[in-house]
Amino acid sequence: MQRRNFLAYLLLFLGGCSAARTASDRPSALAGPETIQFAVTDIQGLENLEENYGAFRDALAQATGKKIQFFPVESYTAAAIALRQGDVDLALTGPAEYVLIRARTNAQPVIAITRPNYHSVIVVPAGSGIQNVSDLRGKTLALSSIGSTSGHLGPTKLLMEAGLDPRRDLTLAMLGDEGVEALQAGRVDAWGGSAVDYQTFLAPEASQFSTIAQGPPLPSDVFVAASGLELAWVEALRDRMVAAQTPLIAALVRGEETQKYQGSQLVTADDTDYNMIRDVYEAIGQGNFVSQRISSQGGA
Repeated sequence: MQRRNFLAYLLLFLGGCSAARTASDRPSALAGPETIQFAVTDIQGLENLEENYGAFRDALAQATGKKIQFFPVESYTAAAIALRQGDVDLALTGPAEYVLIRARTNAQPVIAITRPNYHSVIVVPAGSGIQNVSDLRGKTLALSSIGSTSGHLGPTKLLMEAGLDPRRDLTLAMLGDEGVEALQAGRVDAWGGSAVDYQTFLAPEASQFSTIAQGPPLPSDVFVAASGLELAWVEALRDRMVAAQTPLIAALVRGEETQKYQGSQLVTADDTDYNMIRDVYEAIGQGNFVSQRISSQGGA
């Protein structure tokens, strides 16, 4: 009888331990706002957000124990205003946009997300006689849109490193998506853009073109939090995202517009990693846009 009672108590005890372990294994909800308002600066419209980031939103909700709600924005400027006013808690933005947003809102970098093969290159026609970047003095270089990290700022940094003044020593033609075609047609002397675009549009004709420069990896895209959120919350969110990195990345690349994150990793975001972008803005006479170089979590 005593043995049966002992076994019964033992089973109850073990069952209680098992239940306790199961409960403790479940991720507890992150402190802070009950609903995280989430924006993406390069996707416009709620429908596009749903199509490209819906799976990521669900994975982030699972990782944080919070409801994640999309907050559509039309531009980085709209995102900056929403972050400053507290309408947005978390935003995913590109490196150039991050620098501009940071200067205007003191938004806090949460975590960065790498982009494989995220470099800028400068390409010239084979046989042009242009052997290196310094040979572009007096020439015309096709670039993408103003402010594009890989299609404008990255190539401009390569010019600066070669000792060229991007405002005086050559002509920069901001041609957007028509830059590659202009190079192929001979309307410009060189083209600067992303390594991915080179692989897509020019690599099939590699014998006709020569890459005279490839820059180092560009700064990563970054998740930023509104400056009004407590640092402890930002750090806790970072820890949750790192712990759930595998399912978050897997969910992120399910969108058509998010294929650039195939093979990406979540890494520490350091504001100083983006000084390269600030340097270029200053060199092209737009330093007032990024004048704030922040070394602490101080106010804007």
